[in-house]
This record gives sequence, C-alpha cells and structure tokens, in this order.
Amino acid sequence: MAKKSSVERDNKRRRMVKNHAAKRERLKAMANDQTLPNEERFRARLKLAEMPRNSAPTRIRNRCEITGRPRGFYRKLRVSRIALRDMALQGLVPGMVKSSW
Repeated sequence: MAKKSSVERDNKRRRMVKNHAAKRERLKAMANDQTLPNEERFRARLKLAEMPRNSAPTRIRNRCEITGRPRGFYRKLRVSRIALRDMALQGLVPGMVKSSW
C-alpha cells in the first residue's frame, strides 16, 4: 500500500485539474492564437503562469486503484502489475491464466 498522503495528494491534483481545465484551455488558446496582438498573448501566458502548478494535467501521477502503487501501472486496467497478478490468481480477470513452460 502506498502512503495515504501520497494518494490523497494525487486525488487533490486530479480535482484541481478538473476545476481549472476550462480556464487553462481558454488561456492556452489565447496564448497560441497568432491573430491576436503579442501583448495580449503575453498577458495570457502570464495568467497561465500565475495559475496553481497542481492544476496542470502533467502533474497527475497514474496510481493503482487498489493499492495506490505509482509504478508498474497498466493504464487499460488502472491497476499495478502486482494487483493485476493477485486478481488473476483469484480468477477475477476473465481470460487471464497463469502461464507455465
């Protein structure tokens, strides 16, 4: 199990990203719009820089839904490799069998 504080910090970041997504998208569009004057584009970049860092989507860390483990993460299943193995051994993942050779 990951530390509860790490998991909660990541959940807080996810909420911030969700709350600030519209404003961030609008400012990015303004900053990248070539038809606007340079001063206005620069002002949009400054406002974007003033936003909280944790509101950026790149700050989110993929974590296992079961254990909170940040590494060995399968995006499609949203679990870590260890949790996936445990679930497969219990027969909770359809079609997955233990291999032997």
